[in-house]
Amino acid sequence: MFFILCAQFVHFGNAQARKYVNEFLHLGVGGRQLGMGKAGVASVDDVYAGYWNPSCLPQIKDNLQVGFMHNFYFQNIANYDYLAIAAKSGENSAFGFSLVRFGVDGILNTLDLIRNGEIDYNRVTQFSAVDYAFIPSFGSEQRMIRNYNMVFAWGASAKIIHRKVGEFARAWGFGIDGSVKLEDYNKKWGITLVMRDMTSTFNNWSFEFKQSQKDILYLTGNTIPQNSLEVGLPRFCLGGYRRLANDKFFGLGEVNLDLTTDGKRNTLISSSFLSADARIGLEGGIKNEEKHFQFSLRTGVYNFQKETKQNGKFGMTVQPTVGVGLQLEQLNIDYALAGFGAGGSGLYSNIISVRFNINKTK
Repeated sequence: MFFILCAQFVHFGNAQARKYVNEFLHLGVGGRQLGMGKAGVASVDDVYAGYWNPSCLPQIKDNLQVGFMHNFYFQNIANYDYLAIAAKSGENSAFGFSLVRFGVDGILNTLDLIRNGEIDYNRVTQFSAVDYAFIPSFGSEQRMIRNYNMVFAWGASAKIIHRKVGEFARAWGFGIDGSVKLEDYNKKWGITLVMRDMTSTFNNWSFEFKQSQKDILYLTGNTIPQNSLEVGLPRFCLGGYRRLANDKFFGLGEVNLDLTTDGKRNTLISSSFLSADARIGLEGGIKNEEKHFQFSLRTGVYNFQKETKQNGKFGMTVQPTVGVGLQLEQLNIDYALAGFGAGGSGLYSNIISVRFNINKTK
């Protein structure tokens, strides 16, 4: 049924496969993962797995978890919010629901500023460009004992997307993600494959402008957009982690390789067929399991890009991140800082996320 519906959209719409479709869904969520340079698909084990890797959902340690993140994106030019809930649905399975909102508010609308040759600033209004995603997820795992003491897990997520630009444009879209994971039973290491938009993601755009607004767009040399179907091609993420720990200290390293299939990008590995970008993260800290206390320091790099530097030489830049985390009883607080360094935009992003752990009372 799903593929029949996709075929109908392609047949009746003006379908176009484009780069950077629904990029707000690839910015990353959670202070832990963003503090580690977006390296988190393999080691995530909490409510944020609904976004990063649904096959990790069964690893949540509590009956119910609620998570919230706010990202002061580019020094609050945009606001990026994430709200999620995850719960056990059996001994070896769990489900989650995530809500993503990315918005730029207070954009000035000057299309009606000039009317009949007269300027009237009272006709200047404001609008918002807002993107939403509603993501139900499910994950299941099974212990493999016969030959190896390992755990195999799988998961899937459906994405319902709504994008709105003031009163001028709106879109509804959908897509499906899937993932598999293989992990040591003692959680010393793990590898995973996350398949985002594995069926491709479809956004059906509709536009509405007044005739006077169309005239302004035409006179100022702007193209008047037409209703169309936008297609986002599949992308994949390979990830692996290694953990070291004792009673008081812990450390973790993770490497992710983000693979895109929408054409050549300015990434670490770039080709017309496949482009790949690396994400590397480190985490370490102290813990006291009896008191449910943990303090973490994190750092990472991502966004490897080739560019011409001020000395005229061609070189590679990266985007560094740093972060801290604190666990106190049933509350986790994580903070990350991004947007600085040679590969940054010069505009900082401050990310704060929290997680509440809820368990049944005996």
